[in-house]
Amino acid sequence: MSKHRYRLEGEYIELHNLLKLLAIAPSGGIAKMMVADGLVKVDGEVESRKTRKLRVGNVVEVAGEVIEVVGE
Repeated sequence: MSKHRYRLEGEYIELHNLLKLLAIAPSGGIAKMMVADGLVKVDGEVESRKTRKLRVGNVVEVAGEVIEVVGE
């Protein structure tokens, strides 16, 4: 399992955009399908909202990757 830290530059980032930005999903469409298929967890719970707003302190788990959203 790989661990990453994503430094948030604004108030939030949408879940599908984070997956695309970190190249966990090759496109936004694939990222949305991953969420719809129940492959993504946020803070330990399966997340079904593709546009879930992630803020500092959230932890995302997907495809053997763990991403912690941190502040500036």
